[in-house]
Amino acid sequence: MVNLGIRRVDDALVAKHPGLESYAACQSRAFMKGTGAFVLGATGLFALQWALQRRLPYPLQWNLFISVVASSVGSYAVTRRESQKCSDLWLLLETGKIPDRSPQLQPKPEESKTPGETKYGDVMD
Repeated sequence: MVNLGIRRVDDALVAKHPGLESYAACQSRAFMKGTGAFVLGATGLFALQWALQRRLPYPLQWNLFISVVASSVGSYAVTRRESQKCSDLWLLLETGKIPDRSPQLQPKPEESKTPGETKYGDVMD
């Protein structure tokens, strides 16, 4: 039996998807890394702003607001990146192929051969 959060997954489903337990563990680690990034980021930014408070005085609520917003953005980025790695792991375990995440290049439009002709064959006046 595999546990996903507080739910137990049926053995038949686990047998059908042998990588489910690895994927669930990976997602759990991804969420914990995101939570850790939030806590450490908020604490670090708050301490940094507290040290800069002598040179640039502003109210405490702005110090907290900036710390929470910036660490939320950082936490989202960490969780998203780690979850993408877990998705790649899931695809690898299910299909046996590594997914291609490289950006696809768009082909350049064709250049016309004669100066007055468009790529559609029309002649420009």
